[in-house]
Amino acid sequence: MSLSSEFPARNVRPFWSPLMAGVALGLVLLLTFVLTGHGLGATGASTRMTAWLGLAVAPAATQANSYLGPMVQGGNPLASWISWQVIGVAIGALAAAFLGGRFRVQLDGARSIGAPRRLLAALGGGLLAGFGARVAAGCTSGLGLSGAATLAIAAFVFLGLFFATGLIVSRLVKGV
Repeated sequence: MSLSSEFPARNVRPFWSPLMAGVALGLVLLLTFVLTGHGLGATGASTRMTAWLGLAVAPAATQANSYLGPMVQGGNPLASWISWQVIGVAIGALAAAFLGGRFRVQLDGARSIGAPRRLLAALGGGLLAGFGARVAAGCTSGLGLSGAATLAIAAFVFLGLFFATGLIVSRLVKGV
């Protein structure tokens, strides 16, 4: 069955060229540094969400925690710039998908291994990536883009290992 028979005809706009997308991303990163004093990032928002949930469920334990405690000292940990950045990215991505005619809900790989196994693999991979990002003190956008823009050696080591690991794992789980 082809995709055209599964989905109604849409006015799909072409993707940007990689060069234009890279230039736009570089300008956004520069503007972010100039306006906020911070680079781009994402995993800090999930950590702040964890601190917020911890404060609601177990406030004493969260405040005593050496990692989450400093985030809740000033009150609401979600009031950080990174939380608003992630919300803005989500809204922007949704708007771009709609405007580009590319919005649809789909589950890739479900036909080859089944939806439950694919969902478990995606969840497991996401959890491992999130854990790795916290151990590395940054995600691909925070450590990779922002760190490389400031010429941090850790960023270049991370990016090299990130791509090498991605190549190896893609060969191991091909078809999943």
